Amino acid sequence: MSTLPLEPAYGGGRYPGFDVTGQAKHWDVTTRAAVERRLARPPAVRFFSEPEEATATALFDQLLYQRAEPRVQVVHMVDARLAEDQTDGWHYSTMPPDGRAWRQSLAGLDADATEAHEKAFAECDWDEQSELVQAVQDGGSNDWHGMAAAQVWSLWTRYACTAFYSHPWAWNEIGFDGPAYPRGYKNLGVDKLESFEARDAHPADDPLAGGDR
Repeated sequence: MSTLPLEPAYGGGRYPGFDVTGQAKHWDVTTRAAVERRLARPPAVRFFSEPEEATATALFDQLLYQRAEPRVQVVHMVDARLAEDQTDGWHYSTMPPDGRAWRQSLAGLDADATEAHEKAFAECDWDEQSELVQAVQDGGSNDWHGMAAAQVWSLWTRYACTAFYSHPWAWNEIGFDGPAYPRGYKNLGVDKLESFEARDAHPADDPLAGGDR
């Protein structure tokens, strides 16, 4: 892979020192190019207005618990999807199309923040933002600024998770070593790691591991 413009975010506490881009030499040309684009400096936003970008950035940091650098630039990835109308191909019949729903929900967050704290959502501190976001998650089928709160929550989390977990820095965080094609795997079986895979430094924290691996 060519030299990338951003410093990698390594595997942190669970997979210390792990960097999926070390496997780039095993990926095909198309895959390497796709990953490089995700690691490149993000383009300017095209869909969100400047205030919407600030609100969305703060929202994504809350949803993904990104409290320190380096952060995956989720807002730019979502903005690109919305600018090009690359939606999930469906939306709830009781919700506006995704682009309008995003604008309406971000405006709703700012309205809630102004009512509760007399400032925009992006200007609130972390705990204030958390309370406002939690209220939407807890809203269920209740109306929230003309939309069902649960459906707004679905919109936010679908876009946030799709963007975040398509990024190599997120792969590092979960120990994912990238596309298997064309390299493949040879050590098949439970807890059988390849030489290039990193072992979880804190397996007891994984509820699926049973704490005994």
